[in-house]
Amino acid sequence: MPRPAAAAAAPPARKVPLRKLLRAASVACGVQFGWALQLSLLTPYVQELGIPHAFASLVWLCGPLSGLLVQPLVGHLSDRIAPAASPLGRRRPFIAAGAASIAAAVLTVGFSADIGRLFGDDITPGTTRLGAICVYLVGFWLLDVGNNATQGPCRAFLADLTENDPRRTRIANAYFSLFMALGNILGYATGAYSGWYWIFPFTVTPSCSISCANLKSAFLLDIIILVITTYITVASVQEPQSFGGDEAEHPGTEQEAFLWELFGSFRYFTLPVWMVLIVTALTWIGWFPFILFDTDWMGREIYRGSPDNPEATQSYHDGVRMGSFGLMLNSVLLGFTSVVLEKLCRKWGAGLVWGVSNIVMALCFVAMLVITYVAKNMDYPPSGVPPTGIVIASLVVFTILGAPLAITYSIPYAMAASRVENLGLGQGLAMGILNLAIVIPQVIVSLGSGPWDQLFGGGNAPAFAVAAGASFIGGLVAILGLPRARIGSSRRRGGAHNR
Repeated sequence: MPRPAAAAAAPPARKVPLRKLLRAASVACGVQFGWALQLSLLTPYVQELGIPHAFASLVWLCGPLSGLLVQPLVGHLSDRIAPAASPLGRRRPFIAAGAASIAAAVLTVGFSADIGRLFGDDITPGTTRLGAICVYLVGFWLLDVGNNATQGPCRAFLADLTENDPRRTRIANAYFSLFMALGNILGYATGAYSGWYWIFPFTVTPSCSISCANLKSAFLLDIIILVITTYITVASVQEPQSFGGDEAEHPGTEQEAFLWELFGSFRYFTLPVWMVLIVTALTWIGWFPFILFDTDWMGREIYRGSPDNPEATQSYHDGVRMGSFGLMLNSVLLGFTSVVLEKLCRKWGAGLVWGVSNIVMALCFVAMLVITYVAKNMDYPPSGVPPTGIVIASLVVFTILGAPLAITYSIPYAMAASRVENLGLGQGLAMGILNLAIVIPQVIVSLGSGPWDQLFGGGNAPAFAVAAGASFIGGLVAILGLPRARIGSSRRRGGAHNR
């Protein structure tokens, strides 16, 4: 796919001010607010609906399976649309449509217990609510479709606005990561608060208990924040009218079939691109067990609670709320790291920073295994409240993981955007291809983590052991296989990627 020659008489494009890039990235806050609620509250919620812990991870297959095709397809379509074809350009219609899907999805998930009762569910505690589960799965799938349809075009939108300038691309992705941190802080703080049902009393119904009503109320708040941030992004800046290497600029070019173009583009990949994809895959094999079971781990292993046992339900929910508080602290460090990330990359190189962050991830997951062992063999007081030292150690690990999470949210996307530029691929398709390296590991973990955990007694520790190993290997590959020079140094060195 050759890149078109620039018009000789075209004036140099005016760079988009950084303040407008900041506004363009703001939708990440609204999307991540809902994602934080999803991560902290939904695994416990599905177990309340009657899905056993061993199968809870299978519910999360909806996200990877939808992301496997949705984000590459949306990216491909947004690459093909001519900027003048819509008053909003080519990326922003997909961002707005994705946000609308998220709003519809969180309403469906939040009211799934009520809708299930209309379908005849038995609402006796401890029973399996088949109708609510089916409604929940529809909403959950739509939620992940909306997340993928929003985030992919937004990442590509930022790449378009920075015109693939390596430094500005890193800054734009750092802004995106910063708003994700803000959304996480707000979302986890909302999930940690147990009094929303009192502020929104209409959410408590015969089929929706207090914990369910808190979830429902939190999702209603998510819709408000999502509407505000989506408007800011869509209204922030006009899209450029020309994009180098994108097929929308060549109406005479024969259109390739989507799947053929998606998988056929692999033949253009150079070794540095493959290394980015490999490290991304290993990184997400590390992250996904934590994303699945973080608050569940706090509720089960640390607070010794269970959503299936009425006598231990309160302890479990106390642990889930403490886990949400830990994830809020995690997001504070995530935001701080996003601010200083550009300086770290300039000083040490993006590949080294990414590799070291993965090693830190591995050490944190090992620490969680140690905490699990200590908590299992420690005598708790008669009240059942875990010792303060155990809780503090768990919160410290959750917090530290915010730094590598900021790097995961930023550096892979900046590297992918920089490295596909010379391949003539559209940024939307490029982000979709990178997403394949994220969702395929998620499918593997979703299918395997439940049976794997059951094989070793039913706890979350076996999945965290796999996470620690994958993170460590990914860190070594990043340190040894990714350039330590600044992203985009190939431009200044005639294409040589020096390490």
